[in-house]
Amino acid sequence: MDKKLEALKRDYENVPIPKELDEIITKALQPTRKTKRIYIWPASVAAAAILFTAIVNFSPDAARAMSKIPVVKEIVKVITFKEFKEERNRSSIDVKTPAISGLENKTLEENINKKYLDESKNLYKEFTKKGKKGHFSIYSDYDVVAETPVILAVRRDIEKIQASGYVQRKFVTIDKQNQVLLTLKGLFKDDRYIKVISENIKEQMKQQMKIDPNKIYWITNEDIEPFKQIRPNQQFYINKNHKLVISFDEYEVAPGFMGAVEFEIPTKIISKLLVGDRYVY
Repeated sequence: MDKKLEALKRDYENVPIPKELDEIITKALQPTRKTKRIYIWPASVAAAAILFTAIVNFSPDAARAMSKIPVVKEIVKVITFKEFKEERNRSSIDVKTPAISGLENKTLEENINKKYLDESKNLYKEFTKKGKKGHFSIYSDYDVVAETPVILAVRRDIEKIQASGYVQRKFVTIDKQNQVLLTLKGLFKDDRYIKVISENIKEQMKQQMKIDPNKIYWITNEDIEPFKQIRPNQQFYINKNHKLVISFDEYEVAPGFMGAVEFEIPTKIISKLLVGDRYVY
């Protein structure tokens, strides 16, 4: 079964985001739209069944947890699907696996939850490998960072400690009404957002360092790897005030003591670049 899971994982990760995504979000942004049940990742019923079977067979506890998930119509929420803790050879792991519950779009729900489960499985594999030498720890938790009538944004934190620590953050932002997963690129008309957002973040970095000399960001040519611009798929979420927030992992744009850092982007500088004002305003 482990080999089958790995094959499913590779197939899932190789599924491209369809070109229709931008069109889907554009339609969702139209004020006269009618709510539709939209599937982002087209998949056959058989494929969804295989996905479900793989998850359940991966862990009997997962099967029991799945049977206990309440079916609450029209309520989208985040639950702890699985939590495991272990200590060995002066190493430890404590991982909570989140799961989205209540989406009508079950293909989207199952794909998100499978990816969460795969991440947890890979964390455990890393622990069993590196933990043999001792002094290695992994901690992972999650939090709902924003929930409005329109969106649900979930952050997953992953911290790895071996001599020094490393914090990584992953976000999922969903349009609950239109049942679609939002992407950074899909929010904008074209790729001009990359430069505009990047320049604003640099200005925010400079301002923060000017106010607080204890803050350091890598933005000058003297730095080994100065921050130049965000990636097209940079980690992001939309907060409860419907503002766009860009996130960087620890060490990505600043020294480790700064931790993972975030920047709220002023809507006024990106308003003309947005597809519409449904999500960010």
